[in-house]
Amino acid sequence: MADIKHKTAGSMQKGNYVVIDGAACIVSDIKISRPGKHGHAKVNLTAVGMLDNKKRNIVVPGHDHLEVPIIEKKNAQVLSTSGNNCNVMDMETYETFDLKIPEELKGQVSEGQVVVYWIILHDKVLKQVKSEGE
Repeated sequence: MADIKHKTAGSMQKGNYVVIDGAACIVSDIKISRPGKHGHAKVNLTAVGMLDNKKRNIVVPGHDHLEVPIIEKKNAQVLSTSGNNCNVMDMETYETFDLKIPEELKGQVSEGQVVVYWIILHDKVLKQVKSEGE
């Protein structure tokens, strides 16, 4: 279910997705050192976790392959809400499951609405509330 592709560290750019320590992250800073006499270029990559907002840093040779998560964006209909969670049904597979309502969407999620959620590695994350009739 968790789709991952690989990309060389030297081809990474700010804003790219990357997996560091098993967590999906967004690259926030990248520094590439020049190759030495006998060595390879080193890539110093700083990234912020997409789910936990933790800052992570790795230093790898530029030719190393890093894991890049493939993020699926899907639609679901809200069946019910309770507290900080909502029960939704995927509009393609009709699978039902609970999603945590993020802080910025509290008060906007109600029954019958269509929402956008992302599948990031093994986690499902509520990202957006679509307006009626979209």
